[in-house]
Amino acid sequence: MLVRMTTNTDEPGTAPARTRRRAPAGAAVLREDVTEAIRAAVFEELASAGYARMSIEGIARRAGVGKTAVYRRWRSKLHLVLDLVSAIAVQGLPAPDTGTLEGDLRMLYELTSRALRHPVASQVIPDLQAEAARNPEIAEAMQKALREGQESVASGIVAAAQQRGEVRAGIDPELALDLISGPLYWRSVVIRNPKLPKGYLASLARATTAALQAL
Repeated sequence: MLVRMTTNTDEPGTAPARTRRRAPAGAAVLREDVTEAIRAAVFEELASAGYARMSIEGIARRAGVGKTAVYRRWRSKLHLVLDLVSAIAVQGLPAPDTGTLEGDLRMLYELTSRALRHPVASQVIPDLQAEAARNPEIAEAMQKALREGQESVASGIVAAAQQRGEVRAGIDPELALDLISGPLYWRSVVIRNPKLPKGYLASLARATTAALQAL
């Protein structure tokens, strides 16, 4: 005899499933499309309301799901944001491979500048940095996301330049990272001036190349 069962999902309106092996008691089927919708809603809520005023209710409403769907994935808005910020570090930036140090730096700056000028990023990053000053967990996640994403690309650019003989072997990796990543983040994140002067990125790539070669 076949028994018709429904899976224990966290999404309203899910149609009854066909007969299948019974899931363990209390197990929930977490749909990936719903998870992605919630993540997108978090970015939008952070940009429009900021972390302090952001709420699970607002996130759920924006994602088109119930609050239960959010809480089954994350315990609180803090854990939700921490998970989201940590995911940024994993994605990282594509490693440039133009064949020259200056070309690689120019491409990196163009990609980074474009990302930082995005309306959501330009609102979310400064807000989370301000929140990081009051919350050690957010501070750690922000440092991991911003530092690891840039560090992996910057170290790859320097390593390629060393193989080509454009910079000497054994240069200080910390100082190299500061030289490569510091100026653009200072202008875009700290000063928050998204409009760059004409030719700025090319000049920055040229100046950074000279600085790295002088180490």
